[in-house]
Parts: sequence; C-alpha cells; structure tokens
Amino acid sequence: LLLGLFSDFTEMMRALGYPRLISMENFHTPNFMLVSEVLLWLVKRYEPQTDIPPDVETEQDRVFFIKAVAQFMATKAHIKLNTKKLYQADGYAVKELLKITSVLYGAMNTKGVERTDLSEEDSSKFKFDLGSKIADLKAARQLASEITSKGASLYDLLGKEVELREARTESIARPLEINEAEKVMKIAIDCVLEQVQKTKEMLNNVALDEANLEAKIEKRKLELERSQKRLQTLQSVRPAFMDEYEKIEEQLQKQYSIYLEKFRNLTYMEQLLDDHRRTEQEMFEETANMLRLTQNRLKEEEQHLLKSGNNDDSDVEIPEDAVSKSEAEDRQIVKQRGASETLLQG
Repeated sequence: LLLGLFSDFTEMMRALGYPRLISMENFHTPNFMLVSEVLLWLVKRYEPQTDIPPDVETEQDRVFFIKAVAQFMATKAHIKLNTKKLYQADGYAVKELLKITSVLYGAMNTKGVERTDLSEEDSSKFKFDLGSKIADLKAARQLASEITSKGASLYDLLGKEVELREARTESIARPLEINEAEKVMKIAIDCVLEQVQKTKEMLNNVALDEANLEAKIEKRKLELERSQKRLQTLQSVRPAFMDEYEKIEEQLQKQYSIYLEKFRNLTYMEQLLDDHRRTEQEMFEETANMLRLTQNRLKEEEQHLLKSGNNDDSDVEIPEDAVSKSEAEDRQIVKQRGASETLLQG
C-alpha cells in the first residue's frame, strides 16, 4: 500500500513541477528537512503570498512549522492533516503529503493550469518578505514574553492595592500645613544650591588642575629634550681620560694574569707540603710501631732469663765471664729501653 501511495506521490509531484527528484530511499529514515521543503513548496503552490516561516532548526521551530502548515491547509483548503505523522517525516508522512498533492493535481487537470516556475525576481522578493516576517515573528515572541512578565508583576502590585489604598487615603485626608511645606521646600532648595555651588567649585578646580598639569608637562618635555641633546653630545665626544683608562685596563689585565699564575703555583706548593707532611707522619708512625715491637720483645727475653735463673741450682758456680757477659747484656737492654722510651716520649 505504501509503495502504491509513494508512486502516486512521486508522479503527482513531477506533474506539479517539483524541481527535485524524490525516491523511496529518502523516506526509509526520518527526513524532516525534505518533508518541510515539500510542505513549504506545496503551500506556496497553493497560496504564493503565504508567510509561513521556513525555520526548522530547533524542535520548537519544527513543531511551530507543522502546526502552521496544518492550520493553513485546514482553513484555506479544508484539508485535515495528521501533525504527528508529518512530524515523523517517514513513509507515513507521504500519506499526509498525498492529500495536498492530490488536490493540487486534480485542480491542474480540471482547469488545465500549466506549470509555471517562479522567476528569480519573484523568488528574491519572496525570500526578502519571508525574512522580514521571521524577524517580526521573533519580535512578537519577545513581546509576548515581556507582556507575560509585566502582567505577573502587575498582578502582584494589584494584590497589594488594599493596603496601599488605606495609606493613600490617609495621606490625602491629612491636612497640609503651608508653613511646614514651605520650610521643607526651602531646605530642599538650599541643598540643591549647595550641591550646585560644590559642582561649580569642582569644575573650577578641575580647570586649574588641568592648567597646572599642562604646565608641568611642558616643563618635563623641555627637560627631556635638553637631556636627550646632552646625551647625544656625550655619546659623540670621546672623554679625555679614555686613553689613560685603556692603559690602566691593559695593566690590570697583565697583573691579573700574573696573579693567576702565582695563585696556581701557591696552590701547587701547598699541595706538595701537605703530601710531605703526610709522608713524615706515616714514617713516624711506622718507627713508633717498630720501637714498640722491640720493647715488647726485650721484655719477653728478660722474663725468660729471669725464669731460667730461678730454675738453676744456687750451688752451681757461674763463671765470671758468663756473669760479666750477662751484666753487659742487661746494661745494653736497659740502654735500649731508655732510648726507646725517649723516642716514644719525643
């Protein structure tokens, strides 16, 4: 059924002079842009002077567009359209579009109306009028929102009218004293005059300050010009002491080179001195260790001799040569011990 309706729809649109080819593939998925374009073309075909806005970018604009087309066709052509199916923009929307195309196709066949395309001038005029109508529509929407807000605030104010009415009636009924009113008016006039006087004084002060600032600016400009001229003169003239300065700079460079060389030599000599002291300290420690070992060995030999002397029989005669030899060895040991102790103390 849908295929038959679609074939009839394409033939009628071709006969009516729709400039674009329509295929079944266009309606496999929802295609609202094509449906809106076809609807707008059909409406313009039916009534060229209609002012339905073609804006369908947002959801609200699309709903407004579908409602406007349905209302127009219902009032002008007495054709009832299903807005939900049109909004779906799929194969079911073709059935609703076919209602309009069948009426136009029948009118073309009965009256023999030939297809005529809009000229470029008419199309440009149509676009211009359409744009102005869109601007008017947006302005109308803004005014509607403002009217709503103003109406709400007016409703709130009218709700307070009962309280305000009593206060207003009381204020009106109260007698007005002329002397008091005159006094209040004089006070207000004096305040205004005082403010006017202060404003005039401030204006005069501003004028004086402006003149002072201009004078200071001119003075600073002259000083700046003199300083710039002096700077240019100093940059162009070579100072008298420049030759002496260059000579002293060369001498300073030489002295600095000599200083660096001596500093390196001094550092090297200090390093050699530290190495020599370290070597002497190591030799002294080694000598002290050798003396300590010798002292320990002599003590051990002395103890060994004492033990061997106690074990011998007291009746055994000891040769004088042996006694003298042992005494000489003891003296030598004592001398060596004293020398070693002296070295250790030193």
